[in-house]
Amino acid sequence: SRRRHTRYWRDWSSDVCSSDLAKHDTVGFSEILTPDVVSVTSASAKNVGRALVVKSMADRYRDKPDIIYIRTPDAIAVFAPWGMASERGHWVGRWTDADGKVELGGSYFAKWRLIKGEWFVEGETYVPDHCAGGAFCRTVP
Repeated sequence: SRRRHTRYWRDWSSDVCSSDLAKHDTVGFSEILTPDVVSVTSASAKNVGRALVVKSMADRYRDKPDIIYIRTPDAIAVFAPWGMASERGHWVGRWTDADGKVELGGSYFAKWRLIKGEWFVEGETYVPDHCAGGAFCRTVP
C-alpha cells in the first residue's frame, strides 16, 4: 500500500541512507543505486552509472576525511502502478578545509524504482541554497 511504502521509505531514506553516508560506507550506499543511476551534484557535476557515483563519493571521503552528509526527506510520493516514487527533501554536508569549517546544504530530489520487490535510486539531483565558511563557499563551480 502507499502508506506502507511511504513509512518504509521515510525511515529507510533518513536512517539507512544517511547512516551509510555518515559512515563513509560506499558499499552500503552503492547497494541502493541502479546500475544506470544519474546523479547531479551540488557543484553541477553529472555522474552517470553506479561506478561513477560511488567513485565520486569515495573521492570526497578521501579528500575530506571528516565530511558528513545528512539527507532528510520532506515528502515522498509513490506511484505504485508503475513502481516509481519521488523523494524530495533537504541535505547538508559538513567538513573542514584548510581555512576552517564548511557547511553546504540545500534541497534534493530523488527518483526511485521498484525492481523485483526492492527500491533503488534511479536518479538524484542536489541543489545548494546555502554555504558558510571558507574559500570553498566563495568559489563558484
